[in-house]
Amino acid sequence: MKKVLTIAAAVLLATSAWAQKPKSQKEVDALMAIQNAQDPDGRIAAVENLLTKFADTEFKTFALMMATDAAQQKGDFEKLIIYGERTLQADPKSYPVMLMMSRAIAQRVRENDLDKEERLTNAEKLAKDAGEALKTAQKMNPQMTDEQWAQAKKDFEAQQHESLGMIANVRKKYDVAAAEYKTAVELNGDPATMVRLGQALNNGGKYDDAIAYLDKVIAAADAHPQVKQVAQNEKNRAVQAKTKK
Repeated sequence: MKKVLTIAAAVLLATSAWAQKPKSQKEVDALMAIQNAQDPDGRIAAVENLLTKFADTEFKTFALMMATDAAQQKGDFEKLIIYGERTLQADPKSYPVMLMMSRAIAQRVRENDLDKEERLTNAEKLAKDAGEALKTAQKMNPQMTDEQWAQAKKDFEAQQHESLGMIANVRKKYDVAAAEYKTAVELNGDPATMVRLGQALNNGGKYDDAIAYLDKVIAAADAHPQVKQVAQNEKNRAVQAKTKK
């Protein structure tokens, strides 16, 4: 199974060859402080430093994307949404940020939330808007080959479908969730997504199909041990459910 281009990696990739030129050495130093920060808190602080000292910086979108990603690494949902919304104000077509926000919202919606459907609708719109933006997106880095860019786009498309699968799963539309996850798996073969596919198939009562996908994860040499363990647990659930039919 291949290594998937993460949104975090894409943020760095997108900024590794700056199209604009900083206006001063001090701005260069502030930008490098963001890129070289050793932890999420340090990166967020560096972003705020840049935006405070250089309010007219042409790197506002870059900085806010990095802050959004740092908030995601911290697991700070509130800051992720705040920085994500600020990024989209600066660049309404920032599909990596749309995908970060969509996934974060979908992961945190609970069955009894009073605003459940409102939040899911928002997450769904973000995912679909990301897909539309991606259709006309230019290379994230001019130095990328056409092949590299095509693969990067496939990875982002997979993340879009995974987010839509998560949303459908919360809505208990398990067939829809399974279809979205299957598309994501076909695009990038991510083991964690394959486990989500197995879970959706299990929830929809398609135990044999679930076991087939989960076995692939269990047998994958490069799948993370924790992902394999979740796959094994999910397979056990499928086997037990089959015996009760």
